[in-house]
Amino acid sequence: MEASLSATDLDVRRFTHDDLPQIRQALIDVHSDAYADAMDDEFNQRFPWFVDHWGGNPDFTCVIAFDGGEPVAFAYGAPATPKREWWREHVKPAPERHRTFSFSELAVRTTWRKTGTAELVTRALLEGRDEDLVVLLVDLEHPRVQAMYESWGFQKVGDRQPFPDSPVYAVMLAELPLG
Repeated sequence: MEASLSATDLDVRRFTHDDLPQIRQALIDVHSDAYADAMDDEFNQRFPWFVDHWGGNPDFTCVIAFDGGEPVAFAYGAPATPKREWWREHVKPAPERHRTFSFSELAVRTTWRKTGTAELVTRALLEGRDEDLVVLLVDLEHPRVQAMYESWGFQKVGDRQPFPDSPVYAVMLAELPLG
C-alpha cells in the first residue's frame, strides 16, 4: 500500500536571484512534469525563457518544496514595476496602498496535486512580503485554478493577454497578507 502524500511532510526552501544557477533546472523539471499533458504547446515550451527572465530580476524570490532531495513544487515572482502592474488597467482608481508583488508562476508535480502543496508554496512565497497587493494571471481555460485562488482571497479584476501567442488570462488580485 502506497503512503498518502501530505504537504506537511515537505521541506520548503527560499531562493533568490543569486541562486538561479543552482535551481534553474529544478524549476524546469517540475514545470515539465506539472504541464506534461500540455508541453506540445509552443508557449509552454518557452518556460526556460520565463525562468531566465524572472530569475534575472535582482528582487526575484522563489520557494521550492522538497520531498527529501526531490523538488516537487515551486512558486516564484518579483515586485512589480510601479505604474506597470498587471491590474492597473482594470482597477480605477488605483488603491491607495498599491505596491504590488507579481506572482508569476506556480507548479506542482502531478503526484503532489490535491495534497495542499500549491497553497503551501503560495503562502511561503508571499509570507512576510512588504508589498500591499499580490497579482497573478490564470489561464481562462482553467476555471478550477481560478476558483482555487479565489478560495485563498484573490479576486478577478479583468482579463489580459500579455503576448500575442499566449492564452488570455484572468488578472487576479489580493491584499497582503493573504487571509
